[in-house]
Amino acid sequence: MTSAQEKSPEPVLREDRLDYTPTTRSVALCRHRAARLVLQWGHPELAGDASLLVSELATNALLHGAIEGRLFRVHLTLTATTLRIAVSDARGERLPGLREAADDECYGRGLLIVARLADNWGVEPRTVGKTVFAELALRQRPDMPMGPREVVRAGPSRTATPR
Repeated sequence: MTSAQEKSPEPVLREDRLDYTPTTRSVALCRHRAARLVLQWGHPELAGDASLLVSELATNALLHGAIEGRLFRVHLTLTATTLRIAVSDARGERLPGLREAADDECYGRGLLIVARLADNWGVEPRTVGKTVFAELALRQRPDMPMGPREVVRAGPSRTATPR
């Protein structure tokens, strides 16, 4: 039995996909949309984290993935166990990487925030560009506590070149 046969993808319960112009206003729009959708989808406990993750990933797409005349896409997917936030941009050669920002730097902490909040995150190549995703596990049982995540669980391959 292959690994694909062992774990088939879960059915998608809810999904939203929207393209945005690469402007700072778009980051606010997609952040608010994500929070509203996650609330409507019945997971108010995840709305804040989802909003922050969308904001960080969209900001990275704007700062590091934008190409004039090309949009970036925010894709939210809800299954029975996971909320997946994916942001796609046109710059596949600019892979994200975790790094320590100096105290006096204004930028450089976004992926550290993503890694702390998300249960899983990573990068997927596209024919043109890349998709950076973050996943939040749905904690529906009392023995699955909510709260800050302590461990960086996943990320892009070590061959990724930090920006």
